[in-house]
Amino acid sequence: MYIGELARLTGATPKALRHYESLGLLKSVQRTGAYRRYSQQNLAQVTLIRQAQALGFRLAELLPILAGNDTDWAALRLHIAAKRAHVHDEIARLRQLNAQLESIDAQIRDCLQGA
Repeated sequence: MYIGELARLTGATPKALRHYESLGLLKSVQRTGAYRRYSQQNLAQVTLIRQAQALGFRLAELLPILAGNDTDWAALRLHIAAKRAHVHDEIARLRQLNAQLESIDAQIRDCLQGA
């Protein structure tokens, strides 16, 4: 498949696909003259990259894991665990913020009822 079809299937722009390739995140991109020809493996790679980005991973974080000949699945699992720990901490912080806002709202409500 050519770059336009891969872009359509993955939701990535052709510019992003060329960027992934230049970084080394896309492996084994075939060439037919000046045209890039992408395989099903490339489709899977781009899908994984896009999913990781949607979950908050930066390309810089993905480079040591996905670049090269083999995906470092163990390193990817460690990054996912770290991201989950960060999300867990953020949830706790947001719950505390929500409780504080609820307390302030109750105080304002009491003031309004007393007026």
